[in-house]
Amino acid sequence: MPVSNRLPVTYMLIGINVLISMFAFYSPAFFEAMLFQVGPVRDGEIYRLLTAGFLHADLMHLLFNMFTLFFFGPVLESDRLMGRTRFLIIYFAALLAGNLWALFANFNEPFYAAVGASGAISGVMIAVSLFVPFMMIFFFGIIPVPAILFAVLYIGYSAFAMGAANSTIGHEAHLGGAIAGLVLTLVMFPGVPRHLVRQFRQKFFRR
Repeated sequence: MPVSNRLPVTYMLIGINVLISMFAFYSPAFFEAMLFQVGPVRDGEIYRLLTAGFLHADLMHLLFNMFTLFFFGPVLESDRLMGRTRFLIIYFAALLAGNLWALFANFNEPFYAAVGASGAISGVMIAVSLFVPFMMIFFFGIIPVPAILFAVLYIGYSAFAMGAANSTIGHEAHLGGAIAGLVLTLVMFPGVPRHLVRQFRQKFFRR
């Protein structure tokens, strides 16, 4: 069987996120020009729906998102699951869907602003969890957590944290991204629900 020497596109996305986010940490003007903010988007600066996904509020926000993408991304983009093209469709569709969700949820709040790749990563996590729900993710590099539980906790926290005062983290986008990831995965792979049920049966109802 041939072995692919291609660099995972996930690593490229991580590199782009790190470079743009680090630059923005030292350039407040760049950060302000590229973040998602309802008022400017309503005024026609729709590019912010995309560019905000490559900015992060601080170093911990960046590290947590990239840590999550590092574990989930290569699995989803592998030829065993979706492959590169479908992975990128999920990533960018979830990113845009998440920010659109945030836009409509806060449409009458022109100063609402948020940044982060969280919407895209939520879509990726949901997709991976449908295929391999019991893949182990090592939280903080130590604690083993099944992928589906990690995804549920991540998105559940986002729902809980929505509306937090003075936060530039796009918690609303997590939900929109997750829904986009779920819908697109089901559209591209209609047999996934049966596959998921079969895995749960094998895990919990073995004879």
